[in-house]
Amino acid sequence: MVFDQVRQRRLSDDIVDRLEGMILEGTLTSGQRLPAERALAEQFGVSRPSLREAIQKLVAKGLLVSRQGGGNFVAESLGSTFSDPLLQLLEHSAEAQRDLLEFRHTLEASCAYYAAQRATDPDRARLKAAFDALQDCYTRVDEVTRAEEGAADARFHLAIAEASHNAVLLHTIRGLFDLLKRNVVTNIGGMYQQRTETRDMLISQHRELYLAIVEGRAEDAREVSSRHILYVQEVLEEAHEEAQRVARAERRSGR
Repeated sequence: MVFDQVRQRRLSDDIVDRLEGMILEGTLTSGQRLPAERALAEQFGVSRPSLREAIQKLVAKGLLVSRQGGGNFVAESLGSTFSDPLLQLLEHSAEAQRDLLEFRHTLEASCAYYAAQRATDPDRARLKAAFDALQDCYTRVDEVTRAEEGAADARFHLAIAEASHNAVLLHTIRGLFDLLKRNVVTNIGGMYQQRTETRDMLISQHRELYLAIVEGRAEDAREVSSRHILYVQEVLEEAHEEAQRVARAERRSGR
């Protein structure tokens, strides 16, 4: 009987596993700078040569970027599911905007469900901060810009994804963050023009969603999230149909 030799694991491989885990769980985010090598080595309780070897392996994998004299960073490309040119195409396509809402309907309902089941105290604190920032936008009706409100709305939904503790859901939402933010801004403009009660409805829906998650009511959180996106779809479809009717009427007037 022949036995293969047991290969001794290098310390740098353990460091690689630790850093990869931190990237996967979202503790280290795209573009984030790692602590200085000396500080990071002390935190991990390892030598600087072992840490340096681990960083080189992660650079080779494309997960980290080393900048001469500037430190080590998580690769920016990890946070971008869509390129800027594609973002612009999607942003200016009404059909793509509807596709994104359908995608959000499925994705965000799952995030809300798992967040209600798995959120920790730090998750709830981050969620509260994001919710409070969104509420602040709602109270400053005549001061806040659509871009500011859209960013706050997107950050609230990102905080829910973080609280879901599902790496695939989190990185999908993070990768779509710019597109999500632009989609929300576009939606806000169309919805506020279409219905006067829209702001009150959004305030109510977001509060209901927040409370369902922090109180651990998973099924309620999923239902509220689903209802929220369906409401957005309904109002925007109504606005789209009205715009088409106006366009037809104007064409007839020009005959």
